[in-house]
Amino acid sequence: MTLLILGVALWWAAHFFKRVAPDARARMGEAGKGAVALALVVSIGLMYWGYGQADGPVWWGRTPALVGINNLLMVLAVYFYAVSGSKTWLARKVRHPQLTGFKLWAVAHLLVNGDLPSFVLFGGLLAWAVVEVIVLNRAQPEWVRPAPRPVAKEFVAIGATVVVTLVVMLIHNWLGVQPWG
Repeated sequence: MTLLILGVALWWAAHFFKRVAPDARARMGEAGKGAVALALVVSIGLMYWGYGQADGPVWWGRTPALVGINNLLMVLAVYFYAVSGSKTWLARKVRHPQLTGFKLWAVAHLLVNGDLPSFVLFGGLLAWAVVEVIVLNRAQPEWVRPAPRPVAKEFVAIGATVVVTLVVMLIHNWLGVQPWG
């Protein structure tokens, strides 16, 4: 469980480094981007390795209903990521579409994983995303909505959502986690 907690903590630290220590981050210049990226890669590795080794109580497990809800939330989470890049109509309605998608991802995974390691991993990342939105909104209270984009961008986002969702499900299956219930 220690590696898992360290991974989640490093994820938080890497993301908030710029906000907590802006002078130190500024002194690093362009090299700081690489350092943050490396910290994030290490944090993901620690979370992956730590989650695989962690053990703890289980309060609930997967049910067909929860798997179905999880899958719907995951499609929606991927769509929020896609609209962020395409700047579709939803990106003009939701201020932080990627973080919203990330929060949906975390909630979806908590629904089907009712054990302590999942609470540490997905709950810790959900808490990070909530705090990140609060910090971003306080740092930049004014929001300028993206300009309307051509309708074709909507179809690009939908197509990207379908493809990425299928790829993610196949990767989960390859890793031994059955995403289809």
